[in-house]
Amino acid sequence: MKIQNVLIKKSYAVTLAIACIATAIVLLATGSVTIAAAFGALAGGATFVTQKNKSTHNQADLIAAWPEVIDHLMSGIQAGLSLSESLVGLATRGPEILRPAFTQFRTSLYRDGDLGTAIEEIKTLFNNHGSDQIFEALLISKALGGSELLSILRTLGDFLRQDLALRREIEIKHNWIRNSAHMSAVAPWILLLLLSTQPSTAIAFSTPTGGFILIAGLAMTGIAYAWMNRLGRLPQTPRVFTKLHSEQAHAYQRVNSK
Repeated sequence: MKIQNVLIKKSYAVTLAIACIATAIVLLATGSVTIAAAFGALAGGATFVTQKNKSTHNQADLIAAWPEVIDHLMSGIQAGLSLSESLVGLATRGPEILRPAFTQFRTSLYRDGDLGTAIEEIKTLFNNHGSDQIFEALLISKALGGSELLSILRTLGDFLRQDLALRREIEIKHNWIRNSAHMSAVAPWILLLLLSTQPSTAIAFSTPTGGFILIAGLAMTGIAYAWMNRLGRLPQTPRVFTKLHSEQAHAYQRVNSK
């Protein structure tokens, strides 16, 4: 949570800095405070959205790393390592984006000596449906024995790869539509910036009516952009193995194993 707060504060700082720089540049170019403020707000909004999209891309990279985690676990188990040793090994041999989390897992495991608790902690840390399936398979295997663990991991790895391939195909088809919408939103502002170099245009938009038009334009651009992103957003697979569901599933497994 502390890391997330730091990233949010950094995003706000970058947004404010870009907005101030854009405002200063446009003010020097046009001499109109109203137009400069509008472009500063537009640049700040675009920067904030870019920072947010970067976080989304990081989340996508995180999801794409789980099939590789399964491969590492299967290789370790087939080599004769225990489940805990295979998981700890991911802190140094796993996907780079996941190594800090598995380093924390290793610390938790060595501190408490409880594999189940350490798995529950790292599952809560990732908070993702793909990782939930992997960790639930490991917890069930720990409770009932690991004779079918390799088969379960192999099936789960195939399923995750198929899901990722389908999502990437859909995202590619959506990207060109999204990029076209971005250009459509930016084009009127580029035209305004070019026209603002003329004194008559700068004077016209410095009036209350011109300011109202700029505010309305910013509002409509923001609404159109948000609506376009909402239509193009892929639905996220809901989490099934939350803490409550996990406890119920484990109780059911214990009853059936007796």
